[in-house]
Amino acid sequence: MLEATGIAVSFGRHRVLDGVTLSVRPGEVLGLAGPSGCGKSTLARVLALLLRPSAGAVAIDGRAVRGWRHRAPQRTSIGLIFQQPRLAVDPRFTLLDVIAEPLRATRRPVDRAYRLAEELGLTSELHGRRPHEVSDGQLQRACVARALALEPRYLICDEMTTMLDASTQAHLVHRIEAYRERTGAGVLAISHDAELLDRWTGGNVREWDGGGTRKREGGAREQDGGAETRSPSALDRH
Repeated sequence: MLEATGIAVSFGRHRVLDGVTLSVRPGEVLGLAGPSGCGKSTLARVLALLLRPSAGAVAIDGRAVRGWRHRAPQRTSIGLIFQQPRLAVDPRFTLLDVIAEPLRATRRPVDRAYRLAEELGLTSELHGRRPHEVSDGQLQRACVARALALEPRYLICDEMTTMLDASTQAHLVHRIEAYRERTGAGVLAISHDAELLDRWTGGNVREWDGGGTRKREGGAREQDGGAETRSPSALDRH
């Protein structure tokens, strides 16, 4: 389980998060909804071990996190997909470089990058193109492939479909759902798109205003004491 307990984050005198507690179980798709500016992306960075909180704790499968960023041995257990792909990649990289980046960093074979590119719908003629030479949707496909490269136990999707057309949205969600079903990974889907979250998670959505979370009324259906998740068929295919 990916657990955050009592998380607080401050930037100067501004308190962005204050006592936030959230957990994502293996195999679960949990939606987190809330307005822009309420701290959802900050929480995503904390859960991905990219930002040390001012207070609180994060644990992954029962092991407390002791280090952050490059000093976090558990960092490869979590994949993060950002809202704006152009701010999340090195502009000098080709799409294949973007996908292969975590593989090279951990000294693993880069052959997997080609397979992931194919699975995400990136044809061979796109492999050598740089970010300014492709669309937002094509670049985000590369970012999703990068997040899956090390087969993380948990995926955090931070508004990953906001800038994309409906067809690309559906394709990326289906790829992540296929990965979840194959590996049993937990997924945290963060968005202000209530309809997308409801369809993706089967209603397993928590509302958040920055001060805390609550289960959306009329949302998650309970099954065997836990939240019911959806298969890819829950989303319209385009």
